[in-house]
Parts: sequence; structure tokens; C-alpha cells
Amino acid sequence: MDQVKVFPTRTALVQAVAEDIAACSREAVNRRGSFSIALSGGSTPGPLFDRLASHAFRDQIVWSSVYVFWGDDRTVPPDHEDSNYRLAKERLLDHVPIPPAQIHRIRTELAPEQAAGHYQRLLRDFFAEGAPGEPQPRFDYLLQGMGPDGHTASLFPHTEALAITDPDRWVVANFVPQLDTWRITLTAPAINAGRNVIFMVEGEGKAERLREVVRGEYHPYALPSQLIAPVDGRLVWMVDEAAAARL
Repeated sequence: MDQVKVFPTRTALVQAVAEDIAACSREAVNRRGSFSIALSGGSTPGPLFDRLASHAFRDQIVWSSVYVFWGDDRTVPPDHEDSNYRLAKERLLDHVPIPPAQIHRIRTELAPEQAAGHYQRLLRDFFAEGAPGEPQPRFDYLLQGMGPDGHTASLFPHTEALAITDPDRWVVANFVPQLDTWRITLTAPAINAGRNVIFMVEGEGKAERLREVVRGEYHPYALPSQLIAPVDGRLVWMVDEAAAARL
């Protein structure tokens, strides 16, 4: 059974996830000398980014050893208001002492297939020094959200990316008919190679879907978040009481 941690308020949830990221970053830096994190987008992580950028966490994280990636992004320019990269840049990355060369965004200004190919190559280059035999890419931390339809990253219900099981396909351009748009996303095999995969979910509007994903029958094409099951890593659902109301 998936591990679920419930927090009384959104503020408590944000604090707990920030503390978890800080703790995992310290462990990774102590063990391997660096900390790789794939961020999420949407409305949920904004307050988390603010918290990580606060003075309390600036000193808890060795930002010079942090390497930032994204689990997915929209096919818009990086300065567009819908860009996941822009959200993190404005609310976190511009406020912490992380070397710019260690921020690896998806080149969403390119055509979708080009952007996916570029990001796949970038990840291959970065993770080339991974330990033999480890699934790749081996992110230290993947921050995941869950949409009201059960999607995570840009793995939307009944889209082609859900069928990918090849462990060597880490990034794809995924057309989302229900939104009539392309997204660039990590695949389920890439997410499942992570050391720590943390879902952050809040709000009563996601309560029923969270119950279906975590406690319901396995229907991953309808509920893509069910595809996430780390091969050799930690999976935790960190949710507020409103989202946990139906569990």
C-alpha cells in the first residue's frame, strides 16, 4: 500500500514537503555530492517554492550542489505565464544561490518532438555517470502533482505516453486531445527510476480522485497517477485533510 501522510492545513503540508526536500537534499549531497530534483507545475507548488526560497530554507539546502529539472512543461515560451519553468524561476530559483548552469529547463520554444529529443539527450548526458546497474535517469527527488482527472506530470488519461514501458524512453512529446495541445513530459519509467517520488495534493476538489487513485481498482489509462510505482525508491503521498477526506 502506498504511504499517505495527511496534514491538517495547506500551510502544514507546504512546510512538511519543504522539510522533506531539505532532508533528502542533505542526504544526497552527503552520499553523492549533489542533489537532482525534478519540479512540477500547476497551482499547487507555488507556495512550496515560496517556502523553499525563504531564509529558513536557504540555509538548510546546499544550493551550489542542487541540479534542477522539470517533470513536464507546456509547449509555450519560457517567459509565458503558463510555463512551469517560469513559475519556479520567479518564485524560487531567482531567490536562491543556485548556479544558472545547474538549472535545466525543457526547451519548450522548440517544436514538441525537438523539445523532447533535446531534453532526453540532456538527461542522458547528466546521468551518464550513474552507478552501473541503476535504472536511469536516477533523480534524487521527483515532486509530483495530481490533477482532478488523475493525471501526473503530463501523463493525461487515455494519451499515447501512457503506453510507454521502454526504460530507455525518458521524455516524450504527448498530445493531449482534451486540451488540444502538446506537452513535454517524463515517462512513467523515468519517474519510476527515482529515489524519492513525492506526490503533493491539496484541496477537497481532488478528494474523490485521490481515493480512486490510491485505494481504488487499478485503471492506469483512466487514472495515470496509478502508473507511478518506483522500482527501487520511496513513494509518498503528502496531502492535506481536505484532499484526504475520502480516504
